[in-house]
Amino acid sequence: MSKFEFNIERKGLISDGYHTFDELYYHRMILFSVICNTYKDKAWKSWKHDDGTMFDDYFIVGIETAHGHYTYHYHKDYWELFDVKELEFAPKWDGHKPEDIDRLFSLIGNS
Repeated sequence: MSKFEFNIERKGLISDGYHTFDELYYHRMILFSVICNTYKDKAWKSWKHDDGTMFDDYFIVGIETAHGHYTYHYHKDYWELFDVKELEFAPKWDGHKPEDIDRLFSLIGNS
């Protein structure tokens, strides 16, 4: 897949004519929080990666599926949206990639 780069100050304002990137990322975060909050026994959040590092002002949140973890990083302002167990350190990254999003289907037994 080709990668497009845009040399603008606020890339989040780029729109497909219906939604901006900022809107879509916010929607994704809300949807992931619903998934994590629904499957609390499988979800977690942490201020640190397994090695103790983290991006400034961000945390990691993840969920364990039948096929491994799926995770996202979010700004600290959204910590409270994820009502899941807090870990001192996130589990070690299992190598999952964006194309592994379908792991989430295993939460409902479709995969």
